[in-house]
Amino acid sequence: MKILVTGADGFIGSHLTQELVKRGHKVNAFVYYNSFNTWGWLDHIPKIILKNIEIIQGDIRDVVRVKYAMKDCKLVFHLAALIAIPYSYYSPESYIDTNIKGTLNILQVAKELQVDKLVHTSTSEVYGTARFVPISEEHPLQAQSPYSASKIGADQIALAYNKSFSTPVSIVRPFNTYGPRQSARAVIPTIITQIAKGKESIKLGSLTPTRDFNYVEDTVRGFIEVAKSNKTIGEVVNIGSSYEVSIKETAKIIAKIMGRSIDIITDENRVRPQNSEVERLYADITKAKRLFNFTPKYGGKEGFRRGLTKTIEWFSKPDNLKMYKGDRYNI
Repeated sequence: MKILVTGADGFIGSHLTQELVKRGHKVNAFVYYNSFNTWGWLDHIPKIILKNIEIIQGDIRDVVRVKYAMKDCKLVFHLAALIAIPYSYYSPESYIDTNIKGTLNILQVAKELQVDKLVHTSTSEVYGTARFVPISEEHPLQAQSPYSASKIGADQIALAYNKSFSTPVSIVRPFNTYGPRQSARAVIPTIITQIAKGKESIKLGSLTPTRDFNYVEDTVRGFIEVAKSNKTIGEVVNIGSSYEVSIKETAKIIAKIMGRSIDIITDENRVRPQNSEVERLYADITKAKRLFNFTPKYGGKEGFRRGLTKTIEWFSKPDNLKMYKGDRYNI
């Protein structure tokens, strides 16, 4: 099958692209154009995988380029988005343009070309601070940042295309994914890179929020299972680990695995505005289990430690670590 992956140059997108090629699919990898001719994280995947990928540079805000990338593709995984929450406070309009208007372009072209299926990427941030746990797909949507507002808008236009035009859309809603190649703006790489660079006092934002961290292999498997199941058309499906842990406890677990003793400093620059912080996220994956028998391989406390160990091993390699500025906070 020929498949389009938008945002293939990103963290989850590069892992998904790699796995699809391993499974024998032909992949069009839609990456964000830049004059340096770099392909994001696809530059770091094995060459034997890369040679089986067709790289298409462009911008999801350009509908003509989107149509070119999607031609002859039966399945589309739409991951391209602006995802950094702190930067959305500074540049909200760019999130509307990319996440909502860009998604509209993907949907419109998918409708015109009559693709077999479009898997759209949501985020657990759309739920905001949990009103009940575990969080099921019926939980109210709460926009607590411009980023989450833009993703709610993108999700809703995707569902609208399914209802209005019978566009075969499925929405996968991953909780906090982590693993090799993740941006240092995310909390787990932030912790690991600071410790790996020799910091004894590490800087973090709020320590009390809890998250349901999902290792990237499980997230990718969730994407693929959502795509394979006809039961997911017109549906939103959570993908998580069903394990809740605080940011402070996460830092302690990482430090223990790395054999280091640390002090944690709360850096006010990393703290979200008071009413914008999402205090609690904990996934209910009952629907995923029911629709396609999803069970996280890195679930629970023991699975979290295994996922962290693999992540730490990758970040601790000198060639990987040097790509990260552990002493600088990147919004």
